[in-house]
Amino acid sequence: MLKKGFMIFGVIVASALMCTSFASDLQKQAKDLGLAPLPKNQKEVDAILQQNGIKSSPFSKAKAELGKKLYFEPRLSKSGLISCNTCHNLGTAGIDGVEAAIGHKWSSNPHHLNSPTVYNSVLNATQFWDGRAKDLKEQAKGPIQDNAEMALPQKLAVQKIASIDEYVNEFKKIYGDGVTFDNIADAIANFERTLLTPSRFDEFLRGKSSALNAQEKEGLKLFMDLGCASCHNGVNLGGSMQAFEVVEKYKHRLVGDFRGDKDGLVKAPTLRNVEQTAPYFHNGAIWSLQEAIKEMGKIQLGVSIDDKQAKDIEAFLRTLTGKKPVIIYPQLPDSTPKTPKPQV
Repeated sequence: MLKKGFMIFGVIVASALMCTSFASDLQKQAKDLGLAPLPKNQKEVDAILQQNGIKSSPFSKAKAELGKKLYFEPRLSKSGLISCNTCHNLGTAGIDGVEAAIGHKWSSNPHHLNSPTVYNSVLNATQFWDGRAKDLKEQAKGPIQDNAEMALPQKLAVQKIASIDEYVNEFKKIYGDGVTFDNIADAIANFERTLLTPSRFDEFLRGKSSALNAQEKEGLKLFMDLGCASCHNGVNLGGSMQAFEVVEKYKHRLVGDFRGDKDGLVKAPTLRNVEQTAPYFHNGAIWSLQEAIKEMGKIQLGVSIDDKQAKDIEAFLRTLTGKKPVIIYPQLPDSTPKTPKPQV
């Protein structure tokens, strides 16, 4: 009886050692492929920006607080109805939940482009689906002025914000040169860089093997072995320009006219919080995460991913769902008689 007990104990110990070894090997493989945990503070964010060749103004909490107001500020649109939060809703994982973004005069994006999440977006190596903006400050300027989005000319944006005394005082205190379009975008970017969502996968990468269960670990191994991490890598598991339709054509490629940048490259979206950011792909044509996984396997890797593999990979991807920062909706300052009226 005692011998049998020792045998069972030995099996349990051996099994535990094997699991620990498997987890350790996975952690090493992930790091070797460039997967990395989220930064813990703004100093570490700066290090990643520097690594990506991005120069940003010094971060401050005052800038971020001002930027939060501006992020929710509908007067930064021609109609006075649309804010950054309209398409990048912080209450719904930083997206709008529709296939193509809806902008000024309730018009759908002319290229049928889907709104990517704003959470963790500071960690992308580039911004927009075609990578035309290097950083969040440059990105913030685009939608405000775009006729299909917020449709507010740069000069009018400055005029609106500068007509409100509370904003004028805040800008002078923080920036010195007051309300400028550059400072408006910089403040928004400072707020957006605080939108980090640490997850169980980050705990795993930092050495906590129990942060992932057996199926999730198997999904991670498949994710790496099949080659998914060749495009979805780095701290954001995406965010850089990559070749698209490498092996086959995307089955919904005719939905919208977007074909990538001048070289046909497309920004690989971050996979952080991916279970919450449907619909998928640049044109939002796929709503199921498992379907998206299978489609990527076919068109990018030339492999047929079966149902079990898709479920395992999906289980891993769900470990990237992170804890969102608490955002208290700001009370915005009142308009004044000088504030330009909305144009609906």
